[in-house]
Amino acid sequence: MSYFFQRRPPRRAPRASVRGRISVVIQLENGRQLTGKVRQLSITGGLLDLPMYVEERTWVKVTVYVASGLVRTTAEMMFPMRGGAGYLQPFRFISLGENELHAVDREVTEMLKQAVSPKPGQVPVVRSPRSNFEWL
Repeated sequence: MSYFFQRRPPRRAPRASVRGRISVVIQLENGRQLTGKVRQLSITGGLLDLPMYVEERTWVKVTVYVASGLVRTTAEMMFPMRGGAGYLQPFRFISLGENELHAVDREVTEMLKQAVSPKPGQVPVVRSPRSNFEWL
């Protein structure tokens, strides 16, 4: 089982915007469950869309329904933000087994490939940089 306690990783993990296509169930310490949608996902955590927020720094059991199956792990909830009909709340994976890590990595990689590759019949759009700083 891997533990993510690294405070300043050398490089930020890639994040995939999943726009609520992935469901999540959060189980609190008292056994109560919340269901929601995943807005962003990475191998270190993500952003959830929940009907009500969970207290910051609370450790919860998280079940994420990715294409390759269920990912069950422990996560730490971060500071919630009001958004739309509910709350947007970031989370960070605390313990992620090797199988779960690979499942999340496959899901993120597949989402990023879909975001970059053009759809059939669509011409890829290449935009020139607005300034020389964008080349860096």
